Amino acid sequence: MRASGRFAFNLPLHLVGDLVSFISMSLCFRWLPALILGLGQIYLLSSTHAAFPAPTNNQDITDKPLTAPADLLKLMHLPPGFKATLFAAEPDVQNPIAMCWDERGRLWIAENYTYSDNKERFDLKLRDRIVLFEDTDNDGRFDRRTVFADDLQMLTSIERGFGGVYAMCPPHLLFIPTHGDKPSGPPQILIDGFSTQAASRHTFANGLKWGPDGWLYGRVGISSTSWADVPGTPHDQRSPTAGGIWRYHPAKKIYEPYCHGTTNPWGMDWDQHGEMFFINTVIGHLWHGIQGAHFKRMHGDDPYPRIYELIDQHADHYHWDSGEVWTDVRKRGVTPASSRVGGGHAHVGLMIYQGTNFPPEYRGQVFTTNLHGRRVNIDRLERRGSGYVGKHAPDFMRTDDPWFRAIEIQAGPDGGVYILDWSDVGECHENDGVHRTSGRIYKITYGDPTRPQETDLTKLTDAQLVALQPSDNEWLVRMARWELRERARRHNGLPALTTLLREQFTTAPTPAKKLAAYWTLEQISDFAPDAPAPIAPLLSAMRTSPDEPLQRCAVPSTPATAQNTASPFLRLARASTLPALTPDARAYELVLQALGLPAADCVFVDDQLRNIKGAEALGLPAVHFDVMAPSQSYAEALRLLDLERTDP
Repeated sequence: MRASGRFAFNLPLHLVGDLVSFISMSLCFRWLPALILGLGQIYLLSSTHAAFPAPTNNQDITDKPLTAPADLLKLMHLPPGFKATLFAAEPDVQNPIAMCWDERGRLWIAENYTYSDNKERFDLKLRDRIVLFEDTDNDGRFDRRTVFADDLQMLTSIERGFGGVYAMCPPHLLFIPTHGDKPSGPPQILIDGFSTQAASRHTFANGLKWGPDGWLYGRVGISSTSWADVPGTPHDQRSPTAGGIWRYHPAKKIYEPYCHGTTNPWGMDWDQHGEMFFINTVIGHLWHGIQGAHFKRMHGDDPYPRIYELIDQHADHYHWDSGEVWTDVRKRGVTPASSRVGGGHAHVGLMIYQGTNFPPEYRGQVFTTNLHGRRVNIDRLERRGSGYVGKHAPDFMRTDDPWFRAIEIQAGPDGGVYILDWSDVGECHENDGVHRTSGRIYKITYGDPTRPQETDLTKLTDAQLVALQPSDNEWLVRMARWELRERARRHNGLPALTTLLREQFTTAPTPAKKLAAYWTLEQISDFAPDAPAPIAPLLSAMRTSPDEPLQRCAVPSTPATAQNTASPFLRLARASTLPALTPDARAYELVLQALGLPAADCVFVDDQLRNIKGAEALGLPAVHFDVMAPSQSYAEALRLLDLERTDP
């Protein structure tokens, strides 16, 4: 609305959820015998703790005895030319809930024992642990196993990096420093405020994964609205995450929600151009992770339905018969109708294949693990308008094992694909009890893959790691980048590599390979004294490039790049970047420029105090919108606009 030469606008309001309480650190892990709390950290006085509690079972499996490891591969159906090996099985691995890789080619597994049935929610008499596996002879089976830590609780995800292990243990994101294969000090709380109050505890914060931009991404479900941020952040400066994706920058120590909605997002990955995709349960399964987007939700309304038009899934199909009630799977199992279209609604793992072992037709395809369908689905991504649409391709894998509950999927060093099997006959809500003493890890390859000589990247020089960035094996690309980032952290940047990476960017034959060089230089520059100077020439080249993927990746630094473009793809990139810029002055300046008005003639409205302060710093009149007293805030905005309220 406009009157008296003044204009009101919003950039836009964040989701507002219920307040959540912070719970004791004892729900995350059990250090014995004594702790000192202070300054957002917990300090360990003694590393002595009781023996790891034996996992317990309370699930009746009389009519479905656990499938013997010797029979598992006989029950698996794969396309011609593919083969599966049993990488690990109980008792060596049990209840595997998440995995990640390190720079030496070792597989790290998070085992979750504390997750219980609906009556108990979490059994805190038990503990969770982190175990790492190594296949030294590349025969598809582990031959070395090490327990890294066994004193965690409510562990939902892990990632490696920066000299330690990131562990998601709601209400905290922890960082455990390492020396060799053991913790070298007490865990540090990087983020607090993740909700633990929801009855649907499988919606808790989870899913740690490094993005190509150097941010650590994670997920949270719709029933676990969280006011998370770095410790010490006042509540009025925190932004709620009520379902969707969040991220944390380890160098800048910044936390922020990334996108909102869906129901229970689980798997996610990035394509060759840095576009994020994630999967979800119950409602649509495949979503394009658009920064700042508000997606459709399973239940409840977006807090600002007049601000946002909620975005539906980005697939043109469902993997279950939408004429059925999704809860019927608890009683009827997967019906033939749902099986024909994909096997059910519950997807938990996602991988965009970018390895070199599978045949070329699989490259860039989206692989998703289907929990109830006991299979792996494939979606084919196609560009449409400003984004993408997922097309259903033939399912990749199916198994007749009634215990198969695939929960995560990732490619390994040689391009083979690893699948975590929670191994349980129950439905995902655990209404029939739990079985904690089972678990499997499968490796699927096409033929006999060759293990890369460069698997242990810690032995390579900086220049050799840079030379891996144009590789077609995305595992090598990402892990070489992470290793260079680690070295940059230790040495305050790697200025000698700036010239190498700029040359690599210039000579790279495709936008994807140019972006690999750019992201690498960007991440090592996070630790350089003159950052962001090293990447400035690359950003300049990307802004003027005829290639959309390059222009799109330059938008966050210079949003005006796509202001007048005819490309819907670039317009989406610009629009999705703006919400993340506040309270950065550029966000306000761009809007003022678009309106053609001075700051004094506008009124800025927002529910986040930090954004209000950003506006006021530019001399922009502002109203801190109180969601508990909307009429009062509305009246204040009208007063500043010299308007009187007129109710319809």
